[in-house]
Amino acid sequence: MSEECMRERADQLKGEVHRMFEAGKTTMSMADALTFVDTLEHLGISLHFRKEIDSVLGLVHSDEELEFASSNDLHIVALRFRLLRQHGFWVSADVFDKFKDGNGSFSAGLCGKPRDLLSLYNAAHMAIPREDALDDAIAFARQHLEAVKGELRSPMAEQVSRALDIPLPRYMPRLEAMHYIAEYAQEEAHDPLLLELAKLDFNLVRSVHLRACSVDRWWRKVYDDVKLNFCRDRAVEMYFWTFEMLPWEECSRSRIILTKIIGLATFMDDSYDCYATFEDCERFDEAIQRWEEQESAVSIIPEYLRPLYLETLSHFNEFRGLMKPHEKHRMDYLIKEYKMQSRLYLQEAKWSSEKSMPTFKEHSKVSVMSSFVPTLCLVALVCAEEDVATEAAYEWAIRMPDMYIASGEIGRFLNDVSSYKRGKNKDVASSVECYVKEHGVMGDEAAAAIAAMVELAWRRINKGCLEMDHEVLRAARIVVGMSATLEVMYLGGRDGYTFGKDIKDLVVPLFVEPMV
Repeated sequence: MSEECMRERADQLKGEVHRMFEAGKTTMSMADALTFVDTLEHLGISLHFRKEIDSVLGLVHSDEELEFASSNDLHIVALRFRLLRQHGFWVSADVFDKFKDGNGSFSAGLCGKPRDLLSLYNAAHMAIPREDALDDAIAFARQHLEAVKGELRSPMAEQVSRALDIPLPRYMPRLEAMHYIAEYAQEEAHDPLLLELAKLDFNLVRSVHLRACSVDRWWRKVYDDVKLNFCRDRAVEMYFWTFEMLPWEECSRSRIILTKIIGLATFMDDSYDCYATFEDCERFDEAIQRWEEQESAVSIIPEYLRPLYLETLSHFNEFRGLMKPHEKHRMDYLIKEYKMQSRLYLQEAKWSSEKSMPTFKEHSKVSVMSSFVPTLCLVALVCAEEDVATEAAYEWAIRMPDMYIASGEIGRFLNDVSSYKRGKNKDVASSVECYVKEHGVMGDEAAAAIAAMVELAWRRINKGCLEMDHEVLRAARIVVGMSATLEVMYLGGRDGYTFGKDIKDLVVPLFVEPMV
């Protein structure tokens, strides 16, 4: 089937789903409506029905006393809790108290109910800081899911296994759709219309991303032009970062800009980190800080780094040209952030040159930002198309909200724990090594403590999403998408960006193989 025919058929099916929402206003119970929304999200097609989903969840949120206060179905109560929190609606964790015994522990009768346990486990990962009751929920559900996972049948077995690796709210939605479409087909009660739409949509989005992966040709030229062969050669992996941050089809421009900025920053990072002397780094950084004095600044750069400097300036001019007239001033913030990135890399190069070991706090203050994650979140929003990068969202983003920092902590700490597990040594100390020295503990204990900081960072992101205005919630989706990508990239101690083969089994079905 041609892409044009696929789009026509997909549009027909979307119309049917719109009518299902309309009919459901009078025929669906609240539990049915939640299940319907959850299915759309699992299948990766919920983005087409944002208004309808927001309307349904708004009703569910306001209708709690009528239907859910007395519900004894843990699966539905947990599903409601997770979906509402994921969409920015506050729900108290007290809704789970009814499933506890007189001692405050979850009822033993839940132990043999894997669907209930899985729903509770995923819902509890929408916790915010200091929600200790949800810690108990996670521990209880995980313990009993681990105990029964070997006895489960497909597709529940696969869903439990995925969640135990990465809980659903922290998993990349596109990957979840890739897995769930096949699993949904196994369900007796599946809706053939939704299944057909999910497959068509997956292949149409894949076509969009496949065309964007032509960025590989751009990368080959730039990589040859800058002549820094010691740098990581990772075109597809760079694009992998972007598609979950900006999942909306209309954001193709911003995904390309974001990919190119990741590539340029990789050159700079690897030069500072792996090859250039500290003196060379200082000179390159000075030229970056003198951005507006390009002609005189280039003369102070070592000869082998000049092509990178000129490519960087040229590309940022290109990015400005892609912006609409009223957006062009936003490039000033991108340049400011890029200057800061260079200064952060320089500080790390200084530590490496001096063989110094900063305190954990000193290290984190620099390395969380040098992870480039907070900057990428800002870049993604600034470069996004107008219906995502509204003026309100832009004003929110340039204040560098806490969830940007929290996402940076996730990136930095997962990276450093991954490096520790692989036994990878760098001249500059990692956060794990700084923690070991400062607290006098073994590496495994330090890694566990830092993993706990990742958990807290996620909870700060959850809190931020609940506290922000709904009109800028799509901007927060960028941060959640980035953080979910980090979880996948560093799952089990791998480093999917530095070692591209680690995620090859994900890249091929996402970008290359069609869904049949």
